Amino acid sequence: MVDKAVKEEGKKISKATFGGGCFWCTEAVFADVKGVLSVSSGYAGGSVPDPSYELVCSDTTGHAEVVQLEFDEAVISFEDLLEIFFMTHDPTTRDRQGADYGSQYRSIILYQDDEQRRAAELLVSRLNQEHVFDDPIVTEIVPLRSFYRAEEYHQDYFKKNPNKPYCRIVISPKLGKFRKKFAERAVGN
Repeated sequence: MVDKAVKEEGKKISKATFGGGCFWCTEAVFADVKGVLSVSSGYAGGSVPDPSYELVCSDTTGHAEVVQLEFDEAVISFEDLLEIFFMTHDPTTRDRQGADYGSQYRSIILYQDDEQRRAAELLVSRLNQEHVFDDPIVTEIVPLRSFYRAEEYHQDYFKKNPNKPYCRIVISPKLGKFRKKFAERAVGN
């Protein structure tokens, strides 16, 4: 289990782990959030230790593509991160985000402790009651057992490859949507 929080120079550093489809997209969004100190792409939620990208893509490991964030709770709360997570992917489609399909692309929150679990469950309940989405939320809310950092070429993918077709066609619009809806939370603002 990952340490819940660390006190460092007056900061309360915590971790959060989310899967919202392709980790390149999710990483690009959270890398642009004020208060997020680091974002790592990786794999979690399955049973195979130290999986490779190829193995996770075989849809046989149980792992999802996820990002793990370190964030400063003095700047942004876990609840705010949850709201950004839900509003920047489709939490109502099982094992799919856009053209990406398979259980590795499922919507998943891997909580660090009961406080994160309760916050996630409360937000899902509220979003469903308010009919924010046309269909019910199918996001899994499960404890984080292990996080496996993805291969280095997956880290900072959008930042390193902004002109690749996938980045221009899929990630850039998602990042634009985030920056428009959450302007006060975006690093550039």
